[in-house]
Amino acid sequence: MNLKAVILVGGPQKGTRFRPLSLDLPKPLFPIAGFPLVHHHIEACCRLKEVTEILLIGFFQPNDALRRFIQRERQEFGKSIIYLQEYTMLGTAGCIYHFRDVITNGSPDAFFLMFSDAFCDFPLQEMIQFKEKFMPYLIMTVEVPKEQSLHYGCAGINLTTSEVVHYTEKPDTFVSCDINAGIYLLNIDIFENIGVLFQNKHRPSLSDTSMEEVMLHVSHQNVYKPESTMGRISLESEVLPRLAGSGKLFAFRMDRFWLNIKSAGSALYANQAILELYKSSHPERLSDLPGCKGNVYIHPTAEVDDSAVLGPNVTVGAGVVIGQGARVKNSMILDGALVKAHSCILNSIIGWHCVVGEWTRVEGTPTEIDPNAPHATTDNFYLFDEQGRLRPSITILGRDVTIPAEVVIRNSIIMPSKELGRGFKNQILL
Repeated sequence: MNLKAVILVGGPQKGTRFRPLSLDLPKPLFPIAGFPLVHHHIEACCRLKEVTEILLIGFFQPNDALRRFIQRERQEFGKSIIYLQEYTMLGTAGCIYHFRDVITNGSPDAFFLMFSDAFCDFPLQEMIQFKEKFMPYLIMTVEVPKEQSLHYGCAGINLTTSEVVHYTEKPDTFVSCDINAGIYLLNIDIFENIGVLFQNKHRPSLSDTSMEEVMLHVSHQNVYKPESTMGRISLESEVLPRLAGSGKLFAFRMDRFWLNIKSAGSALYANQAILELYKSSHPERLSDLPGCKGNVYIHPTAEVDDSAVLGPNVTVGAGVVIGQGARVKNSMILDGALVKAHSCILNSIIGWHCVVGEWTRVEGTPTEIDPNAPHATTDNFYLFDEQGRLRPSITILGRDVTIPAEVVIRNSIIMPSKELGRGFKNQILL
């Protein structure tokens, strides 16, 4: 079988809940467990010999960081990896339709479609084996509690045949506990269905422009920039509801860990889950230093004092220096940060090139999530509750934040380039 993989990475307008971590780096490139988030998706695709090419589609400008990342991925995996930039946000179905010529080039039998903020152990080979010839479109689903299902796309599934007989995106009332997990295996003729929707949706607004001219303009070789949102089509809201009940859409129900990485807080739990997966997939990435307890990743260029104690669930980035007697638990220390002697970091993300002073305590309040559970949603990861009050949360330091010695920072979000003079609790410092 000849397959391609398409990974949707979004754009600057998306990922606002990921701030301040996405202010300096696109969310898909944010390092989790030592590697950019989308690297884990690419790595999962490259494990499959059937996947011949990987396409990233997004609205980010192709800057130096993105170019370097793509080049490194190509060198590491030896596969064709290409970034395709949208001229505007086209929607989850509109963007793949816009680049359909690139996706269908080489006549693949089907393609994986993945969202970069959906994380699990990526059972892609299992999906290939599960998909029968009478299943043109396969969607991965996971089961969540009834009260959380309203935040996701819900699929009504015939458990005997695995057919999706009903689909509603973020319904007002309960539909099903089976939700869209953001990973698909689709036959190429999905573009015919999107094309019909495109014509039905936009034909009245074409005025004097013929459909043939529009279809020519929106090809990837000749970018057309209409004044309206002509090309914006949602896979979840517009395509899947039409396919449900047609005998063409089927569900691959996964019963293992899954996480939707929407907020900055959820990155810490993704870090925990990926480190746990390293035990079986990449045990060499986990540190065996005497001061490490549980799953810990330390970049080879980091300097960790022998008396420091790290873990469990800790990632230490490139060029990080951790001083004498420091304690780090359930946290991420990003590249170039300095954690001075006897400081304590708990349930926090320390941004790039931050400085944490001696005997200082930086901590957040964890939301307990079992990485062995079948699902994990992001309901508890938002900064504010329904009444607008700041939730007890992890602590996040943006880039280049300096914390003085002998203070406590608890449950706070610190924006980049701040030099604090005292401790804070339950604050957002802009």
